Amino acid sequence: MGVRPPSNGTGTEPDAIEFGIAALDARLDERNVSFPVSAADLDAAHGDLSVAVDASGTEITLSDALAACDQHSFDSQQDLLNALHPVFEAKRESSGILDRLRSLVPF
Repeated sequence: MGVRPPSNGTGTEPDAIEFGIAALDARLDERNVSFPVSAADLDAAHGDLSVAVDASGTEITLSDALAACDQHSFDSQQDLLNALHPVFEAKRESSGILDRLRSLVPF
């Protein structure tokens, strides 16, 4: 997923801010993750990878996402993304509720 950031008129902003599965996909490409891979091996090598789950910058680590996933091995990058999609959506939805509640508190 991505969203266009607000413009300040300088023309130097990126075209979009990546978050969610799209951001994870890009980060996995940057780290040259090879498949098939087990969740344990992926966690050991890349568990520190932090990915934004929404446009406001709420993040989840790959380690936390893998811990919340029921699948323990992944045949391809698409297999991993499909397995983690519900985890990212749940995190995004829960962060939205917390942000709304925080906005109601005056301090």
